[in-house]
This record gives sequence, structure tokens and C-alpha cells, in this order.
Amino acid sequence: MSVIVDTRFTRMLGLDLPLAGFSRSPGVVAEVSSAGGLGVLAATPYGPDELDRHLTWIAERCGGAPFGVDLLVPPGPMTESARSPLPSSHIEFVRDLLAEHGIEAPGLGALGHGSTTTTSISSAGVEALLDVTFAHRPALVANALGPAPARLVERAHAEDVLVAALIGSSAHARRQLDLGVDLLVAQGTEAGGHTGSIATMVLTPEIVDLAGDVPVLAAGGIADGRQLAASLALGAAGAWCGSVWLASEEDVTPMTVKRRLLRAGSGDTVRSAARTGKPARQLRSAWHDAWERSDAPEILPMDQQLLLSKDAWALIEAAAEEGRDVGDLTSFFVGQVVGRMTELRPTRQIVDDMVAGCLAAIGELRGPH
Repeated sequence: MSVIVDTRFTRMLGLDLPLAGFSRSPGVVAEVSSAGGLGVLAATPYGPDELDRHLTWIAERCGGAPFGVDLLVPPGPMTESARSPLPSSHIEFVRDLLAEHGIEAPGLGALGHGSTTTTSISSAGVEALLDVTFAHRPALVANALGPAPARLVERAHAEDVLVAALIGSSAHARRQLDLGVDLLVAQGTEAGGHTGSIATMVLTPEIVDLAGDVPVLAAGGIADGRQLAASLALGAAGAWCGSVWLASEEDVTPMTVKRRLLRAGSGDTVRSAARTGKPARQLRSAWHDAWERSDAPEILPMDQQLLLSKDAWALIEAAAEEGRDVGDLTSFFVGQVVGRMTELRPTRQIVDDMVAGCLAAIGELRGPH
């Protein structure tokens, strides 16, 4: 595929497409990179051995095309709260909530479903994932948990790997630029997962003006070619897309969750800390409604809230997979573009449709020749 739009992002990484595809699914990552974009694997859900297997598989499937890895690298040592027992009030609250939907929860909070993630965001866990990541020579490492620490930037540059940082405000951008990152991802509040409160349309040109020669990708609310073209019109060097791949055939999200995503509208998401301890956009469910009630306990710090919610969600998804009616508990991290996700498509078709739509939108703006 030839270059459709020449930008600083495509030139920096030798890409045909000004598109980064972020996903926890190795199949999605490999397909985006093979199509000429940059597939970026979310590494935090995996332990070092599993990450090593996934990156080996992705590199083989990409055939030399560049790919990236996204981690949650804390700016300093994490707290030890995950080692503290979960409060009984929180366990009882969640146990009662699950019971309302016919789900028994013996051992809740001690089932261990969140242990991989909490380990992955600990200081030692991050270093182990970084060792695996750099051993596979990715083109780019992205950090999505506050400012990329200087040690990450220094190590990546020593390994000749570019560093990207997800930011949600101009203050975030200035800190990242001072640290020497190579690429900024201006993530608007429309995005799925951990995100700020400023809209993509407002945030992107603000960050572009601030970044100078550092390329900026727009993120949040981008799922088709018109939205990709709009990102370029705002001055971005491309787009960083995540939610759209949840409606791909290669995505590993359970079908019970995908079916609910395909039925959802753009107003059916919520930015809530109830799942991870930090504000993250996800599909609104009875879980989120319960944590907003006046009788709900305070949301715990990130590592503890993750331990509690991941145990709960494992039980919810298991019940759904068994065919039991879990009502409106089903949820996942997704942006407001969920309203445009109406069918499952191969990842390559999603990419091709975005490219065609982008070219058509640019052509319409240029007018007749």
C-alpha cells in the first residue's frame, strides 16, 4: 500500500498510514501493522512470559513491519496498598451487588484475577515487562500512566526506541516535552479507558500548537475515515484508535460483551473510577450505578480497586459465558464511538474502510478539480 498522507508520524516510523491501532489483542496489532499502520499492544494485562509469546507472534506476523508496546509506567514507586487486605465493607458491597444479579461470590477479593495487572503496574513488574519489550525491539514504547519517567525515556532512546506519551491537557504535554518524548497522543475525553475531561476537538489543536516539531496523534472519538480526516485537519500527524477494534473479529473480548457493545449508543458510556480506581471511560452498567449510590463505600486506590473489580468481573463474565442472565452488569472500557460499532468486521476491513473514508473526505474538501 502506498502512503496516503505523508505526515511527520508516517515519516518517523516508515508507515503507509497515519494510523496507530492500540489493542490488547495480538491479532489486531499484527493486522494494523501489516496493513501499513502501527499496531500497539497493551502490555499491562500480561505477565512477562505471556508478553514474550505475544510479541514473538506479532513480530512473525508483521514480517518486519513496525509495531509498538503500551505500558503503564508509574512516575515513581507505587504504594503497597495492594498487599493490604481489602476492606470488608467493600467486599460485602460488591458481594451484595452480584447477588442481586444471581451471582454468588465466595472468596471475592482473594481470587487473584487482578494479580497480573497489579503486578504489571508495580515498580518491579514494570521493569520485567520493559525487559521483555526492549528485547523484541519495538519501534515505539508508549506510556499511559502520568508523565513518562526519565528512566523510561533514557532507556528507550539508548535502545533506539521512540517514546510516546498519552496526555489529556497542555500541562501534561509540557511535562512530557520537557522529558524528551518523541510523540504525543492527545487523548480527548471521548476515548475509552483512562482519560481526562477535555474533548478531542479542543485538545488536539491546543497540543499541536504547543508541541512544535514533535508529532501529535489525535485520540478519542475516531472510528471512521471522516474522523481520521478531521484529525489531520486539526493539525495532528495521525490518529491513535482503540475502541474501534473491539468490533473486530480478531479482538479477544468475549462475545457476551461484544454483543452489548454492538447494541450500545454513543450516550451509553460513563467516565468512572469504579473499575480501576482512576477515571476511565467504559460502558455504563449496574456496577457503575451502584458505586454512585449514596450508600456506596469510597472507591479504593488503583491497585486495590483493581483487585476487587477484576475478581468481580471474572465472575460476571463466567456467568454470562454460561448463558446466565447477568442483566446490565456486562461492561468494558470503550469510548463514545461505541454508537458507531454495529457489526463485527475483520481488522483489515476496518483499516481499509477508514483509509477509503479518509481519502473521500479529503477529496470532498478539496472540491472538484
